[in-house]
Amino acid sequence: MAREIAKAYEPQRIEPRWAETWVKEELFKADPSKPGPVFSIVIPPPNVTGSLHIGHMLDHTEIDILTRWHRMCGFNTLYLPGTDHAGISTQRVVVRQLAEQGINYRDLGREEFVRRVWAWKEESGGTIQRQMREIGESCDWTREKFTLSPELSRVVREVFVRLYEEGLIYRDKRMTNWCPVCLTVLSDLEVLHEERAGHLWHIKYPVAGSKEFLTVATTRPETMLGDTAIAVHPEDERYKHLIGRSAIVPLVNREIPIIGDEMVDREFGTGAVKITPAHDPNDFEAGRRHNLAEIDVMTDDGKMSAAAGSYAGSDRFEARKKIVEDLKGLGLLEKVTDHTHAIGICERSRTVVEPRASTQWFCKMKPLAEPAIAAVEQGKIHIVPDNRREEFFNWMRNIRDWTLSRQLWWGHRIPAWYCKEHHHVIVARETPTKCAECGSEHLTQDEDVLDTWFSSGLWPFSTLGWPEQTPDFKRYYPTSLLITGYDILFFWVARMAMLGIHFTGEVPFRAVYLHSLVRTGSGEKMSKSKGTGLDPVKLNQQYGTDAMRFCLASMAAPGTDIVLSDDRLASARNFANKIWNASRFLFMNLDKFEESGGASFEQLAGPDVREQAPYAYKDSVPLIDEWIFERLTSARETVNQALRNYRFHEAAQTIYQFFWGDFCDWYIEWIKPDLLNPDRERAEVAWKNLFAVFDDALRLLHPFMPFLTEELWHQLPQRPGAKSIALQEFATNRRKTGEEPRAHEFALIQDTIGEIRNIRAEMKLDPKKKIAAEFHSSYGYIRDTIERNRDGIKRLAILSDLKVSASKLSETGGTVRSTARFDVRVAHSTDAVDAHAEKARLRKEIEGLEKAIAAKENQLGNATFRSKAPEKIIQGMEATMAEQRLELEKLKARLRDLSR
Repeated sequence: MAREIAKAYEPQRIEPRWAETWVKEELFKADPSKPGPVFSIVIPPPNVTGSLHIGHMLDHTEIDILTRWHRMCGFNTLYLPGTDHAGISTQRVVVRQLAEQGINYRDLGREEFVRRVWAWKEESGGTIQRQMREIGESCDWTREKFTLSPELSRVVREVFVRLYEEGLIYRDKRMTNWCPVCLTVLSDLEVLHEERAGHLWHIKYPVAGSKEFLTVATTRPETMLGDTAIAVHPEDERYKHLIGRSAIVPLVNREIPIIGDEMVDREFGTGAVKITPAHDPNDFEAGRRHNLAEIDVMTDDGKMSAAAGSYAGSDRFEARKKIVEDLKGLGLLEKVTDHTHAIGICERSRTVVEPRASTQWFCKMKPLAEPAIAAVEQGKIHIVPDNRREEFFNWMRNIRDWTLSRQLWWGHRIPAWYCKEHHHVIVARETPTKCAECGSEHLTQDEDVLDTWFSSGLWPFSTLGWPEQTPDFKRYYPTSLLITGYDILFFWVARMAMLGIHFTGEVPFRAVYLHSLVRTGSGEKMSKSKGTGLDPVKLNQQYGTDAMRFCLASMAAPGTDIVLSDDRLASARNFANKIWNASRFLFMNLDKFEESGGASFEQLAGPDVREQAPYAYKDSVPLIDEWIFERLTSARETVNQALRNYRFHEAAQTIYQFFWGDFCDWYIEWIKPDLLNPDRERAEVAWKNLFAVFDDALRLLHPFMPFLTEELWHQLPQRPGAKSIALQEFATNRRKTGEEPRAHEFALIQDTIGEIRNIRAEMKLDPKKKIAAEFHSSYGYIRDTIERNRDGIKRLAILSDLKVSASKLSETGGTVRSTARFDVRVAHSTDAVDAHAEKARLRKEIEGLEKAIAAKENQLGNATFRSKAPEKIIQGMEATMAEQRLELEKLKARLRDLSR
């Protein structure tokens, strides 16, 4: 007897069981000693603080599809999972939790705080790994990595020290981006720029020893407290006489020089610029050129510092208001004008970033960028889609040095020590015992940690055991491919390319596919904080993980973003239901066949039996079987080609069309009578070929819908020890050589049935009512094909009779449809249609169309309308009118037919 299969498809019952089995049995464990071409890929490590979001779901779905596909195509496959320690994000989570308990994390001290974070990670930081297992990713979980684990920390330290020894890492005081909420510097990439409406405050600075004033315009009045000069253009006739003299900074009464500098734009504002070296990048450079003092008037948390005098302790924006009021009171605020300008925003906290001069660790990027640019230019790294290549080149060719240090406690601590006596810097792989320069034993390690993206940039080789030549590193590096969102092209992809080439001499990946973003219906990027995010965990529970995967893949065209909706997800779930119901049909009818004395399940569907298909009946493979195997082979080739080019949507749509259209709607429907045919030989051939096609179709679908296909594949008899469909061949090429293909004959049958169905629909016939039809073709072989398959055509087109004729068909008393190869005719029948009612309906439709066409003709004939309406509107109306005229002619022809 065939196996039991549940009446309803219940992904919530199936998916957890298989997800657990795959992990428990280490089904996807890689073995570098095994033969075969290599496909290796590393996961973009999600933050340990996070949970699965819709971007992860898309990213991981695409990675897993390609991994499963390569594995089934015979590749030695490694999909390496892991998570990122996420320095800023993780520290913020734990700091917030401690604050809720009334604990200031700084009171704990660094060591205790870090211990608490590790404890949090063990207890609460595994959410996303658990969710990744639940969605069935075919990772090698035995190789799971964490960016702050001891073995990866050793790699980070090795890389830092080497770059320092090569002169590429250095420490310097420079202008940086400071976040008053995250309490750390940020790299340029971590700062978003938003256009905001603001003001220009025009402030009068008294010129020392005179009654003159210099007016400067600023968008940040609070920084004036740190001014150390006023600059004018040396050729500006308005101010040349003041260069070399001094001005007085209002409110703090500090005397500062008036300098000439060509950086000043004479046309902007007043042509005079306040110079605040500690709070503006351009001012910082000017300060260095003119040896100006750097006065930081702010604290780390965005308040005014002691250097701000009476404003000390005030929030920077509150201080701004008070300073403006005080300037008004002194008569030193000349005017205020509206001004829109770009504001730097921290990507995490969304607060306004403060430019501040500070001493940090930096990495020189231009020497690292050049080999990476060359690798892309030479095709050693292939970037898809192509338009992202130019973005990569533009950023890399204008790259700035990378701010590496972060003022955090959670992360890779910078391996630099300072001696107490002389502040000598010692950068070392191991903790030093004394200063290499002066011998001092009083050493203090740098308090800062490295930017999280530094360790992430090493991910493709650090996870494989570098710098040792491990079996994994030798076998799986360079990795085959990187899949990630285009929004981290510079954060991560470019840095991996630079560091990978520099330290291994090889590119870290041979291709980069930058996938789409998932957006809301209004086109916004989905965001949990804005309440616009969809929770994939909940959606998976509602629709099934397979449905979610298939839905995302079917919409994932390179270079276009995805707008996800419930309708799309419901459609994917319906597809899963269709497959499940088709499977139930097979097994239920097989039970009937066995009960009637037919061959056993093993004899009809065993693995050796399926392998030998297609089977012939009376020395010839039945036309329907030859057609379906041809369609299967075509689908397999299309899917292979689509996946090679990351065209997930084409692959998904091809599988959908094959499984739903070819397999379910045509093949199964056509062979239904054969499955219970009294001729046992014919029935057994039908069953054997059917199960072979079903097996291959499941394999074709497996990378996209792993749970459903695993469950159904296990319903078939398998060889002893066969653990998973994931370890089978992708889909067998069963195309027979040396035979004249006849699959096109069934396409002719499909066209014939399609034309009859169209006539039935146009005539509004009862879909269950049988009608008579006639077929004509001038070609004898076409008539022979239809004649041989009359019974099947009659059944699928719901015909009482089908006459095949070499003579032209009469158009009297019926409706004729003509194609290049044949004509079909359906006779009008009072049994099938109420002629009186149908004629009344047609007249009403004709009248409505004629009115609609006349209205458009009048509108388009109006010269005033044509002169004012956009060309797009006019073209749309003309196209609609042309369609309506065609429809009108069809309706009139139908009315004439009925009236004859």
